[in-house]
Amino acid sequence: MSERGPVVVVGPPGSGKSTVGRMLAEHLGVAYHDADDDIVDDQGRPIADIFATDGEPAFRAVEEDTIARGLREHTGVYSLGGGAVLSAATRARLAGHTVVFLNVGMAEGVRRAGLSTARPLLAGVNPRATYKALLDARLPVYREVATVEIDTDGRTPEEVVAALAERLPAGRAAERRAP
Repeated sequence: MSERGPVVVVGPPGSGKSTVGRMLAEHLGVAYHDADDDIVDDQGRPIADIFATDGEPAFRAVEEDTIARGLREHTGVYSLGGGAVLSAATRARLAGHTVVFLNVGMAEGVRRAGLSTARPLLAGVNPRATYKALLDARLPVYREVATVEIDTDGRTPEEVVAALAERLPAGRAAERRAP
């Protein structure tokens, strides 16, 4: 496991990637970046629009390129979109990074995600069934790339960050910037 590059946060929708990622970066005194925000900034439109207009394969290609650049350029904490780990190229690029998997159960994930139309893969006739299928398909992939796994069910973001701070590799503490 490399001590360079960002701490990467992965997990399904509603696991807390953005919230925990920001708080973890603050706790560590490092920069925070979100791959989804990078995509929106680069493309000049929301992710839901990219899905609707260009389709999921086009979005995934943009996402893969954005993450490749982000892993090279960003330090600190870098949160990825929930489906980013589906790309074999992205999984290969994650090798050597500290990768935190924020695990969330179906009921809690659905509650947190709010079944929002801003989450294109959850829009549809039966979002709960879609979310369950998403979890079933992605759980092994999240675990494949993870170097640290934290269960977020029943925990506040502050509790998740405290648990992560205890479990991150020792070299990560050396990255903290002086206040």
